[in-house]
Amino acid sequence: MSKWTEQLPEAARDYIGNRRVDEVECVIGDIAGVARGKAMPAAKFAKQTNYFLPNSIFLQTITGEWADNPFDAFTEPDMILEPDWTTATAAPWTADITLQVIHDAKDQEGNYVPFAPRNVLRRIVKLYEDQGWRPVVAPEMEFFLTARNIDPNQPVIPPMGRSGRRAAGKQAYSLSAIDEYGKVIDDIYDFAEAQGLEIDGILQEGGAGQIELNLAHGDPVRLADDVFFFKRLIREAALRHDCFATFMAKPIAGEPGSAMHIHTSVVDIKTGKNIFAGPKGVETDAFGHFIGGLQKHLGAGVALFAPYVNSYRRYVPDFAAPINLEWGRDNRTTGLRVPISGSAARRVENRLPGMDCNPYLGIAATLACGYLGLVNQTESRPEFKGNAYIDNDEIPTTLGDALDLLEEDEALKDVMGREFVAVYDSVKRNEYKEFLQVISPWEREHLLTNV
Repeated sequence: MSKWTEQLPEAARDYIGNRRVDEVECVIGDIAGVARGKAMPAAKFAKQTNYFLPNSIFLQTITGEWADNPFDAFTEPDMILEPDWTTATAAPWTADITLQVIHDAKDQEGNYVPFAPRNVLRRIVKLYEDQGWRPVVAPEMEFFLTARNIDPNQPVIPPMGRSGRRAAGKQAYSLSAIDEYGKVIDDIYDFAEAQGLEIDGILQEGGAGQIELNLAHGDPVRLADDVFFFKRLIREAALRHDCFATFMAKPIAGEPGSAMHIHTSVVDIKTGKNIFAGPKGVETDAFGHFIGGLQKHLGAGVALFAPYVNSYRRYVPDFAAPINLEWGRDNRTTGLRVPISGSAARRVENRLPGMDCNPYLGIAATLACGYLGLVNQTESRPEFKGNAYIDNDEIPTTLGDALDLLEEDEALKDVMGREFVAVYDSVKRNEYKEFLQVISPWEREHLLTNV
């Protein structure tokens, strides 16, 4: 084993064994959470400490267009990308022995690029650490397996199961339903094991072909890295079995949307205790302040939790998605849910993020809102009891409105980083403008000859 492979995590070393590494994928997540980077022979990777990419990768929209640079002329200076060795992991679906390594983006003076999503999250974790706190998160991943869809004009349909019938909806928690695509699940488990990624559980959700995958709680940056890796491995597992995996917020009309619920607690670094629980397990002022910060700033954060026009199709009543900023104990109709737990595990579940959000930014925005509540001692509303879907529509319903709220929230922009918010706003307004130029089938069907 060569010197550079000796510093790899245990799972990566176990995957290599006595074999020769053929290729290394140098990866960084863009604004959308899409993996960008370079692949190179392992022998070349072993001889260099960094590589270069233009900073314009953070101005590329999901359609491949380029948003306006909000700072200076579009000269596309190079960033220096340095490997984070702790993230090195297998790419077990490849034909040869390939590793993936997430890289950190720095400018040519050695400073972290402020609009790189991983750096945004790292910045906010540091704000907690400066206060003597350590945030702990646990994301839930929901996604759909679908039949292959190569014509975007055709609706997405559920995949064919092993029974020869298409996956059915309204089968939440059914083991028989999830067995219908058991071979895909088997590959997800195998790929995750090879990559050293921990799965807390997999279950059938309410939609046809919809699956939920839960991750164990831990460090925010590491968990965001895991979600980033999981999205790719799940897509690869699905392709092996002639279907797609999609993380769209609402891929199928009439079915529930897919969320990335984020559970958060905060630990005192010195004592190791959860600051949300006091003596005898009582809820602390910090617990209420964290919720208060979420309630005050999550409306602006929706621009990060729901980053596409499709995202807002998920925010409808009675489809297991929140339309409010209320909080409640074990109440899934509230946007903020406090699950049943012991005091040491007391946490707040943010149910607003869609699975289409960038995991680094979804976690970062959640922590940023809670941080503002903690440092400003923001009071929360009283607990909401009952059905919060009723007459409680208080979050933006379009991407444009959400971006306007983000632009108005000066405190959240300060915590997230104003340079990042400027870049994000430029990218998302470009995407929204492109969408508004598309004429939909609904418009042609109902307006062409009737108005």
